[in-house]
Amino acid sequence: MRSAIAAILDDDAADYGSYGPLLVRLAWHSSGTYDHKTGVGGSNGGLMRFEPECKWGANAGLDIARDLLEPIKKQFGANLTYGDLYTLSGVVAIEEMGGPVIPWAPGRVDAADSSGGPQEENLPDAAQGAAHLRDVFYRQGFNDQEIVALSGAHALGMCHTDRSGFKGPWTYSPTTFSNSYYTVLMNTKWKKKKWDGPVQYKDPKDEIMMLPTDMELLWDRKLYKWTKVYAKDEAQFFKDFAAAFGKMLANGVPAPAAASPKTSA
Repeated sequence: MRSAIAAILDDDAADYGSYGPLLVRLAWHSSGTYDHKTGVGGSNGGLMRFEPECKWGANAGLDIARDLLEPIKKQFGANLTYGDLYTLSGVVAIEEMGGPVIPWAPGRVDAADSSGGPQEENLPDAAQGAAHLRDVFYRQGFNDQEIVALSGAHALGMCHTDRSGFKGPWTYSPTTFSNSYYTVLMNTKWKKKKWDGPVQYKDPKDEIMMLPTDMELLWDRKLYKWTKVYAKDEAQFFKDFAAAFGKMLANGVPAPAAASPKTSA
């Protein structure tokens, strides 16, 4: 399964020649809806393949990722659920792009329909502030340190105006998993972009961008504490990201993620 996923990552049709960032987003959005108080949401059930979740604005463009993985689902059949496939694809993508080994284990059971699914507001709204970030991530059982660690996934990929309304990559190396998100965030003179789209921030040459929620990692004192840590120490970032992302993927799963994908799949 890992080899099959790795084989589809590099493609000239993808942004910067890699579908890796898109698969990370798929794994995130299929898992990041969890509410630890009610037990609703998360990757168990593979609910994103159903309406309304597949039609949410926050999930625009992820049909590309789901379609890309469909041949792999058919290849492995009943041995591979959609919930496991969506999350494992993000795990493999991160590792293939130079990131850490993410704790992951199978055990997600696919639902027959979308009944009892989560609400779209469980996912982050990039146009809002620190209070919103905490509302979304605390609901999943994360703390401030984990919020900042998970934000480091923005080292990868880019925004599209036809999906989120925002435009551009966060870093100069959007297919390499590193701590560059934090170093760029801290060492760039950001200004609001003057354009017809939503509020976002740009570097002096308008080559990279940050979202309002990204800027909160500079503006909020408690979040900024961890932004500085990860900008200075990539090894610490890798360790903390792997733990937090593995936790996100395991939230609500009958068999909690505990094993490395290198040994479990």
